[in-house]
Amino acid sequence: MAQAWPERPVTIIVPSAPGDGSDIAARLIGEKLRHALGQGFVVENRLGAGGVVGSTAAAKAAPDGYTFIMANAGSHGINPAIYVNIPYDALNDFTPVSLIYRSPNIFVASPKLPVANMKELVAYAKANPGKLSFASGGAGSSAHMSSEYLKMLTGIEATHVPYRGAGPALNDIVSGQVEFMAVNLPPAIGLVKGGQIKPLAVTTMKRAPALPDVPTVDESGVKGFETVAWFGLLGPKGVPQPIIDRLHAEVVKACADKEVQEKLAVLGGETVCNSPAEFRDFLAADIARWKDVAAKASIKIEAQ
Repeated sequence: MAQAWPERPVTIIVPSAPGDGSDIAARLIGEKLRHALGQGFVVENRLGAGGVVGSTAAAKAAPDGYTFIMANAGSHGINPAIYVNIPYDALNDFTPVSLIYRSPNIFVASPKLPVANMKELVAYAKANPGKLSFASGGAGSSAHMSSEYLKMLTGIEATHVPYRGAGPALNDIVSGQVEFMAVNLPPAIGLVKGGQIKPLAVTTMKRAPALPDVPTVDESGVKGFETVAWFGLLGPKGVPQPIIDRLHAEVVKACADKEVQEKLAVLGGETVCNSPAEFRDFLAADIARWKDVAAKASIKIEAQ
């Protein structure tokens, strides 16, 4: 079976917008898989409802090895924690292949907002309660929940403005329509380096090598704060093991490719590529962690 597969193009569903972290991972890895396996790996962006739309489509796809999803921390870590009546089981309706890469989120601010770092943002928000708004690439994304987590730990007030993807949200940060946001590092790093938005802090416990001068949220006084954006490949439940084994072997080779590593490093990403069993354990732990955060922050969203 594995030797015959794939006999036609394979679809990788991306549950977010073009240019987001899942999209970048799918296109980088998909191109390497095309060369290795001799068939196209077609990226299909199916965004909406914070990843619920694309994830539901992937869960319901035939488990024949021709549909996968480049899942992320929002679609498969956070959504099970915040959505009521979600139409898929993020852990049990999918077959893990591999975690692909991890990257920090980064808090950024509009150039029009009179703050230069995270401490000043928190102070400004406390001095102007309820006057700030924060963007996200979608309700339930890791970026959205990073901001909710910040609100919970600091006691600041700010209104959430969800967008259909990081790109449109960042455009409004640049123009000053929204004051600040947390966002995956890859789509934001060009704007940060170009001086179009203000970097405030990264969300991991260690600084991002791609932006070594930007402190962490923990360093900025919000002790213990950490959120991580991750991106990994899953199939629907029931994909034959020989196909998973072959695909996993090629994904590991792709992750080890110098070009892939360099492109992700420039964007602040770090390749992981673990085993299917390790990815499942990671996913279960991430879901449990976000359920705890969502419960403490009293966040629930009705699935559409």
